[in-house]
Amino acid sequence: MASKIFFLFLLFLAHPLPHALADGDASLIKRTCKNTKYYNLCFSSLKSDPSSPKADPKGLAVIMIGIGMTNATSTSSYLSSKLLSPTNNATLKRVLKECADKYSYAGDALQASVQDLANEAYDYAYMHISAAKDYPNACHNAFKRYPGLVYPLDLARREDGLKHICDVAMGIIDNLDW
Repeated sequence: MASKIFFLFLLFLAHPLPHALADGDASLIKRTCKNTKYYNLCFSSLKSDPSSPKADPKGLAVIMIGIGMTNATSTSSYLSSKLLSPTNNATLKRVLKECADKYSYAGDALQASVQDLANEAYDYAYMHISAAKDYPNACHNAFKRYPGLVYPLDLARREDGLKHICDVAMGIIDNLDW
């Protein structure tokens, strides 16, 4: 149900306002991304989304948040699948479960930020995205609590990816007219 609401909201935001982009024009995406911490990530992500050329700045933020939700959900699923691997290490299983939950919470926080944007509660949207960015730290710290556990390189890449996506979304929100 929540995904249907998100999809409908995304469609609503993707319709351009009179001052928004003309079809195929990347100037708003470029201007928007120049104000973010990771221009290349921002530009390539938004440019690859077919609804971006018709989106206003708030719609671009929603698109980046959707990318973050995809990252968080796929990471949670990845970690859950690791729980099914045969191992006798109960500590590892406990940490993997904790991490899967943290990434699920990150996805929930990003979902909440979409609703905040719909309500033009930009400060709350920023807060929820910031929380989503921080959830991977709890996962990383869970591995650190047990010296025998090694933080997987693939998980470190996913963590960095989600953090960078969240930074881009927050950079876009920073430049919305509050």
